[in-house]
Amino acid sequence: MAHGFIDQLGKMLDKSSVLAGADIDERYHRDLAGKAVAKPLAVVRPRTTEQVSDVLRLCHHEKVPLTTQGGMTGLVRGAMPNANEIVLSMERMNAVEEVDASASVAIAQAGAPLDRIQERVEREGYIFPLDLGARGSCTIGGNISTNAGGNRVIRYGMTRDLILGLEVVTADGTVLHGLRKYLKNNTGIDLKHLFIGSEGVLGVVTRAVLRIVPAPTEQQVMLCAMDSFAKVSALLGMARQRLGGELTAFEAMWNEYYRLTVERVNGVVSPLPTHHPFYVLLEASGNKAARIHVDLEELLEAAIGKSMIIDATVSNSKASAAAMWRIRDSTLELSRSFPYGSRIGFDVSLPICRMDEYAKMVRTRIKAIDVQAFAIVFGHAADGNLHLEVHHEHTPDRREDFEKLVYQITGEFGGMISAEHGIGVLKRPYLKISRTQEEIETMRTLKRALDPNNILNPGRIFTL
Repeated sequence: MAHGFIDQLGKMLDKSSVLAGADIDERYHRDLAGKAVAKPLAVVRPRTTEQVSDVLRLCHHEKVPLTTQGGMTGLVRGAMPNANEIVLSMERMNAVEEVDASASVAIAQAGAPLDRIQERVEREGYIFPLDLGARGSCTIGGNISTNAGGNRVIRYGMTRDLILGLEVVTADGTVLHGLRKYLKNNTGIDLKHLFIGSEGVLGVVTRAVLRIVPAPTEQQVMLCAMDSFAKVSALLGMARQRLGGELTAFEAMWNEYYRLTVERVNGVVSPLPTHHPFYVLLEASGNKAARIHVDLEELLEAAIGKSMIIDATVSNSKASAAAMWRIRDSTLELSRSFPYGSRIGFDVSLPICRMDEYAKMVRTRIKAIDVQAFAIVFGHAADGNLHLEVHHEHTPDRREDFEKLVYQITGEFGGMISAEHGIGVLKRPYLKISRTQEEIETMRTLKRALDPNNILNPGRIFTL
């Protein structure tokens, strides 16, 4: 690095846009779980794509590595900087620039929080379907970087399915102007898909064209209690058949998740007893309220008739629906109610039919490491995404052993080690479980071509 590199950054932008030394707030090097690392060399906060381009061009020339940050809600330490890196924070590029109802699109800068985008398009009678518990702090750039999933994948798909175009700055400062508003575009290789889900190792997303859809006028939520996962799976099949496109979400919660959330998270109220083995939160939405009500009632009646459901409650207001969703959205609060050093979160994809078998095997085999260890299990279920949190308070020094075991089991079941959170740094040693060596080497080939000096998020996903 040339002498005066940080001074060059300051001249390139302005003094308020470059932080160094004591001016670097801890939030730039502390993750969602509250664990801090050493300070980066500097924090750069550009306001425009042109400034991002200037910063990357300089870093490329000086071979200074950087990590791009959004809302810092990631769970795999992909945005946590190393001490020799600078942070490229997108916090000042946070505008929702346009909502075009005629084209059913919105254009937002990468640092725009997800809930700001949702609120803006709702004023036009639309929704941006991507939704997850961190909506108030995660950014669309981070969502794109990890190809986030969330609660409505069953109906609207992953983030990848909601992106029409991207503006991206590559490592040498080149700006790829891909902000196109149309769905059909068969003009060669669709470059945006290189950057969606690539965790910032190939380029920096600065703006995005997002697909929006007319807001449903009616949303109904049903919470059910069940005595086996086979019945959870059967209810999902029945819901798909009877509700069709009205089915917006299907969230499964094993007993420990439901019960402990009710017991340990302030403000959560249980509409059903907490002793049942499984719970399902199901959402249906559409534009004909009477039809939604009838379809949900008929589904409930049919499921009870086939003894799928032990107990159930249906929302009768927005407040009651929100209270039910509050249970499922309390994952972070529940996690934080346990000691940080002895909890490990996992985010895997599996065939739905094998989810319970997988959960049982994990619970059994972690006992060989710590007889008092236990697992909290929940997930989106309908899209094959299962979340587990392993707790081992009596063996905090065995973290790596638990990680190896759970990922080994995931491989035995033919699953993916990440469904929506990405690889980052924490899952990098286990990538080979889900991807072949040839696939990983192809990823490296792309990295070398687009970032020959390895300055963009180096060491995330894989090493060179």
